[in-house]
Amino acid sequence: MATAKTKLAELIHGIKPYRAKKREKYMNDDQQDHFKAILSAWRQELIDDTERTVVSMQDESINLPDPNDRATQETDRSFELRTRDRERKLVKKIEESIGMIGSGDYGYCDSCGVPIGIKRLEARPTANQCIDCKTLDEIREKQLA
Repeated sequence: MATAKTKLAELIHGIKPYRAKKREKYMNDDQQDHFKAILSAWRQELIDDTERTVVSMQDESINLPDPNDRATQETDRSFELRTRDRERKLVKKIEESIGMIGSGDYGYCDSCGVPIGIKRLEARPTANQCIDCKTLDEIREKQLA
């Protein structure tokens, strides 16, 4: 029997996984709406995290007398700011993906044009390459390194 925790783990940013119907056209309106909902929910989660960080940093702006405590606080802030910077870049990728849904390009590989696939997009909603092209790119990167 599935627990409530297991059921939550099955959700993708609060959205149920897509169940494709037989002979359904790839990236039809239902699928586009599904991925737009996932991307929008993910974007909102990241924005909410950023707002909480700002509020938290403003609340913690106390001057600690102990140098070790100050160093720890600065290290924590630096780590938090790096994390938020990565998330800011991710929000930009999410917004680009949402724009691709609007233009009809979402879900297709930028390199070869084949469908990326529902399951891959649910695992990585900002994916812009099919698994084969991404694998080849990673092999090339390793060879150049």
